[in-house]
Amino acid sequence: MKVLMFGWEFPPMNTGGLGTACYGLTKGLVQNGIGITLVLPQAATALHSSMAGLLKVRNASISKVKMRAVKSAMVAYMNPSDYEQYMLRMKGQKSIYGSNLFEEVERFAKQAAAIAREEDFDIIHAHDWMTYKAGLAAKRVSGKPLVVHVHATEFDRTGGLGANEHVSRIEKEGMEKADAVITVSGYTKQKIMENYGIPESKIKVVHNAIDKDDIPQIGQVDSGKNPNNRIKTVLYLGRITLQKGPDYFIAAAKKALEAEPNIKFVIAGSGDMEPRIIEQAAHLGIAHKVLFAGFLRDEEIHRAYRMADLYVLPSVSEPFGITPLEAVMNHTPALVSKQSGVTEVLKNCLQVDFWDVDQMANKMVAALRYKELHSELSRSSYEEASKMSWSKSAQKCIEVYGNVLGGLAHG
Repeated sequence: MKVLMFGWEFPPMNTGGLGTACYGLTKGLVQNGIGITLVLPQAATALHSSMAGLLKVRNASISKVKMRAVKSAMVAYMNPSDYEQYMLRMKGQKSIYGSNLFEEVERFAKQAAAIAREEDFDIIHAHDWMTYKAGLAAKRVSGKPLVVHVHATEFDRTGGLGANEHVSRIEKEGMEKADAVITVSGYTKQKIMENYGIPESKIKVVHNAIDKDDIPQIGQVDSGKNPNNRIKTVLYLGRITLQKGPDYFIAAAKKALEAEPNIKFVIAGSGDMEPRIIEQAAHLGIAHKVLFAGFLRDEEIHRAYRMADLYVLPSVSEPFGITPLEAVMNHTPALVSKQSGVTEVLKNCLQVDFWDVDQMANKMVAALRYKELHSELSRSSYEEASKMSWSKSAQKCIEVYGNVLGGLAHG
């Protein structure tokens, strides 16, 4: 079977979990014998220079993955205002691209149609809203079925406030016209049934995963996990945006410090809320206890996990959330909001409603103060995540492909 896949970020140029998921799923599909043509809106030179090290897949040939780069101004997690700012920096190249993000999405779709005429494939797989138009265009010119993969919706990204109606319409159109919809959690499945009216029979849940072999061996890290170290470290690692709940994290940090002064909080990432979060920490009088580490990549991320005593994902609405899996695979227990899909597969973690900053603070303190609790969480969550694999998730996607193709054959 051959898949024409449309994504919009891929390591090492990714800025969030979708890139990690796209890479993991691509690897898992190849391990299961699926051929993939992966189309991305990035510079071809950057793509191909990074591919050799990225797709060294066990028991599979890199020849099963063909990269097609489309010159485009689309950038991961971009919104319409981000695109406007990006265009201001493009100067003489503006005429090449769409005058706004939605025109650029349409331009990408036209190029996707051209690629679909050239490539040999059985099914189309499109990730998130910026590629749904591309998937639909490929479906029109090829007559091949389309599967759309929902990693997040506009309702998640905006916390349900101020959702862009144009984005929501594209998401709805993509889901309605696709032959099948994959969601990364039951939480997201329920959301798109409620917000977009997609029938349950059309939706298949395929949870994200993690591969033990993808965790780098970077040696020992001088960690706060040393019982003799009185200063404990709590880590937030992710985009600093409304969806991820960094403001609730800072509010909980303030309360945790009242009970346990020997804690330092590390915020690793970047995003539009960063200035506000810095100001919030200062306003609460805890700026000296909060370190902003900036955007981390590759081994830096895993070093951060290993140096931390606790990882916190306080998301307001998180379709899945791969970072807790990365944390526990680095032997760091996780505290995760109940509004996160990862809790469907990671049971051995602390859970709290994102808005309940008192309980969030209490659970931070408990995990740091009680060695037995910390040790048991670390051990059990590591064992749980170790049983996961992208190959297993890919097999569920292949089952979706098979059902779609079989349904067409019998139709």
